[in-house]
Amino acid sequence: MSYKIVFSDIDGTLLNKDRELSERTIKTIQEIKDEIPVVLISARMPQAMRHLQKQLGIENQPIICYNGGFVLIDEQPVSSTAIPVQTIEELAKFNQNTNVHLSLYNGEEWHVPDYDYWAKREERNTKVTPSITHIDTVMNDWGKRELGAHKIMCMGEEDRIEEMFQFLNENYGDKLHVYRSKETYIEVANKQISKLTAIEYLLKNHFNLSIEETVAFGDNYNDVEMINGVGMGVAVANAREETKKVANKITDASIDDGVAKTLEELFLK
Repeated sequence: MSYKIVFSDIDGTLLNKDRELSERTIKTIQEIKDEIPVVLISARMPQAMRHLQKQLGIENQPIICYNGGFVLIDEQPVSSTAIPVQTIEELAKFNQNTNVHLSLYNGEEWHVPDYDYWAKREERNTKVTPSITHIDTVMNDWGKRELGAHKIMCMGEEDRIEEMFQFLNENYGDKLHVYRSKETYIEVANKQISKLTAIEYLLKNHFNLSIEETVAFGDNYNDVEMINGVGMGVAVANAREETKKVANKITDASIDDGVAKTLEELFLK
């Protein structure tokens, strides 16, 4: 099969031990980008992806944000699927007892309840500064604008996160994607979308390519469907076992330039 497009997850997949792009990764993608489109696909918000796009020289390509909940082409939203305000309000009510950090994301917006340990940690990781806004204020504003959350990030101590995880699965398992990206993190999105649905949307509406011509790289639970569904699904060596099981290929770890290594093998040899 002649592969014609690449989609890559970011955290745990593309970045090195310093959570940056390595020189090898930048060089490899810049060498292939004029012939092979490289599209970033992540749970991140747009602002947390653009500086990586710029480093790689792929600003002309679409970006898939929030695990497929928000897709941009030429900086314009072309697909948007969010969690309704009512659901967020119910989650906030439950959280009065659990008291985990709830980050709320819509498009270019990131709202946090306090500038606490979790907000500061995410700011360091993503190079984006949040807006400190009470959840009631966010819900009131989004309700007026008929918006919802493209992603909710729940962050906290393991026991509290476990309580939240159980609550979400028991009450919203049929409506929401709920996965633990770390023991202290839960990422929540609308169940109608996934990374694979966003890839399929772009292949059909923008690139005019088939799923069989697609290579995708990933590491975590939210990458399993994507890795399983594309022409060549590649898991990095540090990936979850569930991701490795469905991959066509397992490459080196993210900190050892696994993505760059496989791109070199596929397109530069």
